[in-house]
Amino acid sequence: MDSFMEAAIAEAQQGLSEGGIPIGSVLVKDGNIVGRGHNKRVQDNDPVVHAEIDCLRQAGRIGSYRETILYSTLMPCYLCAGAVVQFGIKKVYAGESETFPGAREFMESHGVEVIDLNLDECKQLMHQFIQTNPQLWSEDIGEL
Repeated sequence: MDSFMEAAIAEAQQGLSEGGIPIGSVLVKDGNIVGRGHNKRVQDNDPVVHAEIDCLRQAGRIGSYRETILYSTLMPCYLCAGAVVQFGIKKVYAGESETFPGAREFMESHGVEVIDLNLDECKQLMHQFIQTNPQLWSEDIGEL
């Protein structure tokens, strides 16, 4: 596992420690992390503060996003995939898609290279959270 995914996992763990959903993300440009974020839907009482959206907000205006790579501990949903496509991010690394399949096909259909790392650490983090907080998870993925 590379340092960028490790940073995304650290963000996920930060979110969990705050009482939120353990999903983390980092944005990389020119080999450096330019944005970090984690799911803050619970903490901010805001339904759209997913990890990838928080990450993009933290990165701020960086000019072109076309040379960036997004790392996320979970396959991005349609909301976050829409942001990836809108900003022209061309590569996404997902920690896993077993617990949530996300919008992989949508991103790929718009020319985004999506790599699912299928990491046990990411799967275990989500499985434990879902088992402990099934209603909160259902709310997060719109199945409540």
